[in-house]
Amino acid sequence: MNSLSRLVTALLVALGMALAGFAVGQGLERFRMSDRSVTVKGLAEKSVESDFAIWTLGFRRAGNDFGGVQKALAADRDKVVAFLKSRGFSEAEVEARPLQVQDLYAREYAQANQPFRFNGTGQVLVKSARVTEVEAAARAVDPLIQDGIQLGGDNEGRGGPRYQLRGFNDAKAPLLAEATRNAREQADKFAAEAGAGLGPLKNANQGVIRITGDDGNDFDDGSSRMKRLRVVSTFEYELR
Repeated sequence: MNSLSRLVTALLVALGMALAGFAVGQGLERFRMSDRSVTVKGLAEKSVESDFAIWTLGFRRAGNDFGGVQKALAADRDKVVAFLKSRGFSEAEVEARPLQVQDLYAREYAQANQPFRFNGTGQVLVKSARVTEVEAAARAVDPLIQDGIQLGGDNEGRGGPRYQLRGFNDAKAPLLAEATRNAREQADKFAAEAGAGLGPLKNANQGVIRITGDDGNDFDDGSSRMKRLRVVSTFEYELR
């Protein structure tokens, strides 16, 4: 191989490495010289506040007298409802579920050493678009506990409000627009660096919008009032 051939080979290798490094740094997914097109990914992220909350307040009682357990549960339910109304929640936002009392001795596999024969549970649900008020009320349940109400247990909805983003479509459009702008900027920059012009859009895949909480979890379990939206969209442009 003569010196000219070695020089040409070295220049081609250097050019390939430069293009590869630029692709990684700028989000370039694919560049094809054969059909003069470039594929890029656009990223967009946004924090959005939940717009609806569901809070389940569960309570329980146990005893050896059916009527006594039922009466205690009814009193607890009234106190929970009164607490919620004192926090400003309307009747339309509060739902009291029917009380349930179970005879543990009547179960098929009942154990003879049960300390109490009857186990009762109750639930009161709050469904409201006033998420800030729901969060504040959930932090102020000490008076209920001090009043002897046994909040908690399996029927209590895992302990706190669950927050939802029902206006997802309203947040979706600007997020996708941002991802599109991000991809276009990358495609423009690549075309300029390559000495080409950016042509029309050939293909687009908006991707899937991922919703997570702001607590660092990889999924949204509903416990976080702030939601993190993230989307990666893919676009293919012609080069001129």
